[in-house]
Amino acid sequence: MVPGIATQLANAVQSNRQQIQDSPATVSNVLETVNILVSPNTTKTWSTLNNNNENKNTSARLLGSMETISGSLAQDYISINKENLNLQKTLFSRNFSTDLNSSHILIPDTGSPNVTAITTIVFTTMNIVLPARNSTETANTTNNTNVINGIVMLVKSDTIVKNVSISFNKQNTSLGNPQCVFWNFTLFGEAGGWDSSGCTVLDDKNDSITCSCNHLTSFSILMSPFIPEAIRILLDFITYIGVSISLLSLVLCLIIEAFVWTVVTKNSTAYMRHVSIVNIAVSLLMADIWFMVGAGISDIGHSTPVGSCTAATFFTHFFYLALFFWMLISALLLLYRMVMVFSDMSKCAMMSIAFTVGYGAPLIIAVITIAVTAPQHGYFRQDSACWLNWAQTKALLAFVIPALTIVAINLLILIVVLVKILMRGVGENRQPEEKNALVVVARCVVILTPLFGLTWGFGIGTMVAPESVGFHVVFAVLNSFQVCVNIKY
Repeated sequence: MVPGIATQLANAVQSNRQQIQDSPATVSNVLETVNILVSPNTTKTWSTLNNNNENKNTSARLLGSMETISGSLAQDYISINKENLNLQKTLFSRNFSTDLNSSHILIPDTGSPNVTAITTIVFTTMNIVLPARNSTETANTTNNTNVINGIVMLVKSDTIVKNVSISFNKQNTSLGNPQCVFWNFTLFGEAGGWDSSGCTVLDDKNDSITCSCNHLTSFSILMSPFIPEAIRILLDFITYIGVSISLLSLVLCLIIEAFVWTVVTKNSTAYMRHVSIVNIAVSLLMADIWFMVGAGISDIGHSTPVGSCTAATFFTHFFYLALFFWMLISALLLLYRMVMVFSDMSKCAMMSIAFTVGYGAPLIIAVITIAVTAPQHGYFRQDSACWLNWAQTKALLAFVIPALTIVAINLLILIVVLVKILMRGVGENRQPEEKNALVVVARCVVILTPLFGLTWGFGIGTMVAPESVGFHVVFAVLNSFQVCVNIKY
């Protein structure tokens, strides 16, 4: 359906140039059609078309129609705003400067004293329409790791312009290796592709790229992950192998717990300890499963399905949070047994509190996170993973803050417990089996808290400094094999 509409639109624009030239209302109607074609709801359709040899030039024909319109406007001044695009035409003399949709365009000097017309069309969603295939002057290859990381801006003038500067806001600040490019309709057998000829990167800041080009056409920026492809393949290998081993180990852990349950849960302390262990294992198992599901859904350089990636992100977030909250339960159990020596809460009460905190708190945080960020299209990352967004909405903080807070609380609890242990007489009224259970709980908290805290500390490092290969390698190793330590203790 979309290829047919795009083709009919291109033909109509070509055959009705005079009507378009004389009628702003006709231009507005055409732009309304284009606005629908490039809406976020068409992401999956365009992804399919761009990977289909028969229809891979459909997006180029749509952009070509817009270039035809931009050169066919008779009015000196015109402004048409739609949800996903904005058309402006104005006159200037010698130099031109304006801000358009968080971007800036500058033409320092045309060299002509005459009044010049300039038309701009800003496409805020054209990155989902046009493919990221590109070609340089020396290579006719497509780099699948490239993504369009900014708006697409069409700039046309009725005079020759040999110097234009355009600033683009980065849509994903975790990407690097910027290329200033324009759409070359002659590449890839007339299917079109991005070309960097005549364009250079003037400035690369944290959230913006400034490009300089020696001609006018449709511009954007291509970017790719900081990590080289060879290293990324190695990281993927480490992650998938490690997570696979983790899944098998966790299943083995749960089977062993089922066999020895009646033997190792003879008192309430031991019982709650093993309840915590089982739920830590279940949470990590489910988080790893959803992580693998998310990895299968996402694909660098291709549009990520919103519904399935949202589900994978939600459950991965929820179960990783549950893992940390059950670690908190273990620490609170240790604190309760060491400090409140003469208190004896019922097993039913402890179970109610544990499950409310262990799963209720993560559920509330996960639901609030998706409710706040999903309407802004900022719930999950826009690059290669179904995981919480960092670049646009900082949704990742909904995991980082609770996790690191729990690590800090657990460390404080360990200090309190250590002080109590050093005090004379602590534990004198405890049965030997319960004393042993407390020692084991303390050992679990001492080992697991720094391990998980260190692991996700490096995880934060990969967000703050995405160009650091070391952060990525250490995080991949620790995150993949942390379950082995969990089972041991």
